[in-house]
Amino acid sequence: MNTKETDFSLFEKKIRSQTVFSGTLLEVKKDHVTLPDGRESAREWIEHPGASAVLPVFESGEVQLVKQFRYPVGENFLEVPAGKIDAGEDPLVTAKRELKEEAGIRGYHWASLGLFHPSIGYTNEVIHLYVTWGLESFDNNADEDEFVKPVRLPFQVAIDEVFRGGITDGKTMTNVLKAAKWWKEHHPFPIRLSF
Repeated sequence: MNTKETDFSLFEKKIRSQTVFSGTLLEVKKDHVTLPDGRESAREWIEHPGASAVLPVFESGEVQLVKQFRYPVGENFLEVPAGKIDAGEDPLVTAKRELKEEAGIRGYHWASLGLFHPSIGYTNEVIHLYVTWGLESFDNNADEDEFVKPVRLPFQVAIDEVFRGGITDGKTMTNVLKAAKWWKEHHPFPIRLSF
């Protein structure tokens, strides 16, 4: 079943679009659309350049996450290294750059875990997910206005924290669980995982 096929009986056609706000990272749009029944309505949404996220896995069976403060919710979160895709950049290049900048790690083996849309109700953001292994560590080089603290923990603990509620960031939950399933199927090296 192709769940992404366009069902034209549900399709909304854009009549006009207006940029309400344009910032460094995103734009807020207000579009006027024709609904499937012919009536008109407005749609407010955020245009986002997309992002990449990666879970690095060490031969010890540990993974590297980063802890950072997220201003909109006023809390520290455990997250996979991630960042926005620069214009024209391949998502894998983004993932490699962010892994180096945020975690101080270079991965020599990579696998794509697909992508996901974190908030389809109000943004077109898409996040590309990866897992990497064969790791080399060095000093991280986070952006000037980005403060992150690397946190290394067993892969199984990361999985458990997703289910326990200790990890609540959507991209991290998705990345950890998809990486765990991928790891159990492809097992680049043995790690005992249960979920």
